[in-house]
Amino acid sequence: MELIILGATFFGFLVLGVPVAFAIGLSAICTILYEGLPVAVIFQQMMSGMNIFSFLAIPFFVFSGELMLHGGVADKIVKLAKNLVGHISGGLGMSNVVACTLFGGVSGSPVADVSAMGAVMIPMMKKEGFDTDYAVNVTTHASLVGALMPTSHNMIIYALAAGGKVSIGALIAAGLLPALVLMVCMLVAAYAVAVKRGYPAGKFPGWAEVFRSFAAALPGLLIVGIILAGILSGVFTATESAAVAVTYTILLTFLIYRTMTLQNFLRAAAKAVKTTGVVLLLIGVSTMFQYLMGLYEVADFAGDLMSKVSTQPWMIFLLINIILFVLGTFMDMAATILICTPIFLPIAMKAGMDPVQFGMLMLINCALGLNTPPVGTTQFVGCAIGGISVGAVMRTILPFYAALIAALMFVTYVPAFSLWLPRLLMGYKG
Repeated sequence: MELIILGATFFGFLVLGVPVAFAIGLSAICTILYEGLPVAVIFQQMMSGMNIFSFLAIPFFVFSGELMLHGGVADKIVKLAKNLVGHISGGLGMSNVVACTLFGGVSGSPVADVSAMGAVMIPMMKKEGFDTDYAVNVTTHASLVGALMPTSHNMIIYALAAGGKVSIGALIAAGLLPALVLMVCMLVAAYAVAVKRGYPAGKFPGWAEVFRSFAAALPGLLIVGIILAGILSGVFTATESAAVAVTYTILLTFLIYRTMTLQNFLRAAAKAVKTTGVVLLLIGVSTMFQYLMGLYEVADFAGDLMSKVSTQPWMIFLLINIILFVLGTFMDMAATILICTPIFLPIAMKAGMDPVQFGMLMLINCALGLNTPPVGTTQFVGCAIGGISVGAVMRTILPFYAALIAALMFVTYVPAFSLWLPRLLMGYKG
């Protein structure tokens, strides 16, 4: 009965339009009151969930991404991407994919990625004769790669939700190849749609201009290399790397590029504080929710249900993907990670999947949810920038969805995409 109350109140609050964080917290409170547990349990669980040293990385990574967004780094990355692939058929679309991938590497946030790249690329593509729905779809889907990059705070959240089964360093290394796979799939989709619609190709500016734009963008792109090199060499930990990222970004935008203004700095700080507050609230209430799920053995219950459908690992992984996709359309990325990881990670591990690989599966699924209504944060931002309705974009979204699902299937059924780099660079034994 307690489990029914927990699930029914949670989904009931979501249907009523209650924000996810409050829906999680209120459903947990209803269950605790029904169970007759002391109300103090609520606050104990919330505080224990937020009072974790490794969570210091979250505000730092968020702040670093906001500084990159407001510090003028996007323009230099866009110029580099346009010079590299802009001469191919539908070149601006492919430039958009490359630019989103590069900026996702330095921001670590799909929402920041679509905000920065969308503000530059969507108007540019519309001006060059590209349809608005194409420009928005390319931008919103390519921006999702930011969730897999070393600067992604969602990796920190997953590491916590996994309950110590995976190291943050291994996750950071594991995200690089899936990010590359996702970029390649998006390039194929963008090119195929561009050829079908007959979009024009740009002119190749010459290798000298490519190298000049690369030199201009390189200081911003170095943040990924600095984080990886520092962690692998032992100079700093994965948590400390977030503080290093902020320090480097401040020096970059104020002293090297000199594109940061005091007003934009304060705007970036305010946005980082707001985002961090939302994330920590989600972590606190989700810890309370996880406590109840553990108390009522939800993971064992879900595993038993899945085993009745099939005992084949490939089918179990497919079912997990479907469930995560459906839940991701209703919940924010952080909430989905925090709630679903304790349920499905033990099931996936029992079926033979490594927790690092499952982390990549989880992040791609949650990123896919960011581009799917009714939550669809990145899609709403892209549509607002492009001045087009969500319905119009959804009518032509299938090729780009197909690209994302193809990348998800590669990561789900080919463990090497997630595990090769952690094993090579860190000696990971998983």
